[in-house]
Amino acid sequence: MTLKKILTDNAPAPIGPYSQAIIVDGKFLYTAGQVAIDPSSNKVLEGDIKIQTRQVCKNLEAILLAGGSSLKSVFKTTVFLKDMGEFAAMNEVYAEFFSEASPARSTVEVARLPKDVRIEIEAIALLEK
Repeated sequence: MTLKKILTDNAPAPIGPYSQAIIVDGKFLYTAGQVAIDPSSNKVLEGDIKIQTRQVCKNLEAILLAGGSSLKSVFKTTVFLKDMGEFAAMNEVYAEFFSEASPARSTVEVARLPKDVRIEIEAIALLEK
């Protein structure tokens, strides 16, 4: 098995001992969970679930592109929500980014997320290059 780390300045730097993404055997890209950190300021975007979901999806997209994939090649996501009552609003923004691919998805409510954000999303994609 071969592993290749992905790191791009267009997404937040890891806040711990992990990679933004890993490519496995030149076929699959696994992202770390992404939160609503603006990579230009390295600060959490304050605001409602829609604002945070949009930033999370932009961060995922930047990592996927840096690794030779894209949102349309994502086949599985996991969404972690602080409040399942925000599911519909999150889903509205999520659909803007994943309308073409419609990957399989799990969504779970969690007690707390890093930096006290409202949402975290991780993805698995096929490489396109």
